[in-house]
Order: sequence, then structure tokens, then C-alpha cells
Amino acid sequence: MAKVGITDTILRDAHQSQAATRMRLEDMLPACEVLDKIGYYSLECWGGATFDSCLRFLNEDPWDRLRALRKALPNTKLQMLLRGQNILGYKHYADDTVDYFVKKSIDNGIDIIRIFDALNDVRNMEVAAKATIKYGGIAELAMCYTISPVHTEDYFVQLARDYEAMGADIICIKDMANLLLPYPAYSLVKKLKAAVKVPIVVHTHNTTGTGDMTLLKAIEAGADVVDTALSPLGGGTAQPVTESLVATLNGTQYDTGLDLVLLTQAAEFFKPVAERMNKDGSRDAQRVLAVDVNTLRYQVPGGMLSNLIGQLKQAGKMDKFNDVLQEIPSVREDFGFPPLVTPTSQIVGTQAVMNVITGERYKMVPNESKALLRGEYGRLPAPINKAVQRQILGDEPIITGRPADDIAPQLEGFRKDIAEYIQQDEDVLSYASFPQVAKKFFEARQARQLKSDPTSFNQQNGTMVV
Repeated sequence: MAKVGITDTILRDAHQSQAATRMRLEDMLPACEVLDKIGYYSLECWGGATFDSCLRFLNEDPWDRLRALRKALPNTKLQMLLRGQNILGYKHYADDTVDYFVKKSIDNGIDIIRIFDALNDVRNMEVAAKATIKYGGIAELAMCYTISPVHTEDYFVQLARDYEAMGADIICIKDMANLLLPYPAYSLVKKLKAAVKVPIVVHTHNTTGTGDMTLLKAIEAGADVVDTALSPLGGGTAQPVTESLVATLNGTQYDTGLDLVLLTQAAEFFKPVAERMNKDGSRDAQRVLAVDVNTLRYQVPGGMLSNLIGQLKQAGKMDKFNDVLQEIPSVREDFGFPPLVTPTSQIVGTQAVMNVITGERYKMVPNESKALLRGEYGRLPAPINKAVQRQILGDEPIITGRPADDIAPQLEGFRKDIAEYIQQDEDVLSYASFPQVAKKFFEARQARQLKSDPTSFNQQNGTMVV
């Protein structure tokens, strides 16, 4: 049997899950020489919330970060997470923007793009997948794992076949809430391995305390690659710990071939980073490392629970918490059983809170709920409750096609919007992703450059003199 590959998430999902994506590039670079020697299948280092966090909180250009990591990790495949037609945001973009984002990600150093859609609507993944292949990247198509009457093993097997037909190089089981238990993981991986020829990756968290066992059973069933995180930011709401799994598999037929000494050396670089995050409040170690079995009871991810608590506290209705937890499955069923992942988790959760607080179901309906039922996010996994649909939408038409088909090309418009700020091709994509945040970043960048070298700017239009 081939060695099991390890994707380490220490540079992306680990600190996104435990510390609100607050790790800085300066925290990463000292460890890169050791990380590059380990022999990982890949290092996940970009995408997800890192882009937003760099611009909004860390005063970093995410593209500079990617280029710096590419230079510092010449021997290791770099991986990112992409939300399909949503790119890295929460709305659909035109095809030209998606294509260009993928191109520039690969141009700047990304090897593997893990592409997913919150509804597992393959139509929302096609453009990103084709662009990844076209520009020479590795297309890893991910299925959002969840549990419902429609999300059966047969459902996921058919989804995997659809992904393979789209040209997927790899297929990932993306278990956002640690709902995939060990024996179901074994069974699902076995069936996927029999159904498709491409490698299978398993991604989970350890929120419910079952992640380590889930990865072990998935490996025994034939998983080719699994996601883990180095110990300073591993476990809990992040991925299972890398060193522990490597030690478990050492000397077995599933041996990863990774050196525990090197892994330990790499982990040492991140211990002070984790300690600093604990001190500055960006990481609550006690909370993020606690086992939360409520996720298994209500299928509500930890971040979604936090949002619900915040909404109820603000309304002075914390006594209704259990009522909301019981309402969530009902709303989810009414809405066609969407997987509870951004943005659908927030939509379903907020609607459940409103139903309970008002005392009348669907008396108050946010625009996001209407958009989900209208088909603006894509095809829901199951039919919507017709009575609820009539109550919320009346006779409004439902979008049955691919939502992005209705979006005109955008790139040139974005370029015109920020013509005075553009210093690199990639700036237009930063602006497209987070317009207000990126514009503030560009203004601050110009101010710094003017302060350091007033002669470097053309005074008429603000552009750099090269």
C-alpha cells in the first residue's frame, strides 16, 4: 500500500478554527525551512478566511503572503480553499472573476485548489474546476458532509462520480462540523474508493472528540490523504494533531513516512505563536480545545452555536436557547436540508432564532432566507416545504438555472472602480472579494508609500512611477 499523505493545516485552517485566522506571515516564515523538509503531501496555507483577515485585521497583502510562502517552501505543494462561485466571499461572482482569481492564485504559487459549494451544487463549482485544470493546478473537489434523510452514502457516491466526470484530480470529504463518525467514515470511504479512480482525501475537525478515530478508520478504508494540524494549534475545533496520527501509523502498513523529529522541530516554532494568541485574546484555548458533543446532537457547528448565543443574548432571550436548538432541524427541513456551512448555517440559525423570539414561525424573514429559497445560492438538496415557500415568497419565481448565469462580466468594472489604487494585477481581485476593506487597505498602503518616498507617486493620478 502507498504511504498515507498528510496535508497539514497549521498555516490556514488550524488558526482559522482556533484563533479567528490571526496568524501573521512573520509567525509562519521562521518555520518554513523545517516544514519544507518534512515531506507533507501538501501544506494548506491560503484561501478560506485568510484573505479577509489579512486585509481587515493584519494589514497584510494576501498576495504578498502567498508569494513569500511560495519562495520559502520550494519543495512542498501549497494548497488553498475556494468557495466555488463565491470565491472567498459570501455571494456569487461572474465567471470572468472566478476564472481570473484561479489563474492568479496558481500564478502566485498555489498548486492544489480545494473547491466546494455550500449546497454541493456542482454547477457552482464547474468554472473554478475548469479554470484550475486549464491553468495547470490540481483540482480537489470537496463534498460538504452532513447528515439528513437525503444525504445518504448513495448521495455522496453519486456526487463523487459527478466530480470525477467534471475532471477532479482528487475528491475530498469535507466534514466541517465533525459529524462524520469513525465507522460511517470507514463505510463511506470504502464505497467512494470502489466508485471512483481518483484519490480520496478526508478533512474533519476534533470538535466532538472523534476526529482522530474518524481519520484512523478512514485510512483503514483506503483514504489516500488526511488533514491534520501540528500540535500547538491542533485538536479541538481544528484538525486532529499531526504528530499523534503519524506516531499511530508509524511501522504499520499505513506509515506516512514522516519524521517525528522534524515534526516536533516544526511544532516548536508555533508554541510561542499559540501562547501569544492566548494572551492577546485571539485564541481562547479552554473553549477551542473543549469537547462539544452538542454538535452530534443538533448537527450545529461550534461557530454557529456561538452566533446563536450572541443573537439570543442581544435580544435578552437566552432562556429560549434550547427552543432554538430544537427549531434549527425544522427550519433546515423546511429549507430543503442544506448542509450547515457558511453561509447556510448562518441563514438557518438566524431564521430559527427569529421564529422562536417572535413566537410565530416565519413572521420575520431575513433577505438571506428569501434568497436561499429563491435559488440565489443554488439548488437545494431536497424539495422546499411548499407551504413555507408560499408564506415567504408568495408567487415570486424560483431560479432553477445556475445563479451565475445571470451575472454579467465584472472584472473591467472592478478595474475602473479602483484605477487610482492599482499597483499589481491582483489588486482587482482583492477589491472584488472585499470592496470596502480592500479600498481602506489600498489607501493605507499609498499613505505609507508616500510618507516613505513622496517622489514615488504620480501626483495627478496617484499611480506608482515604475
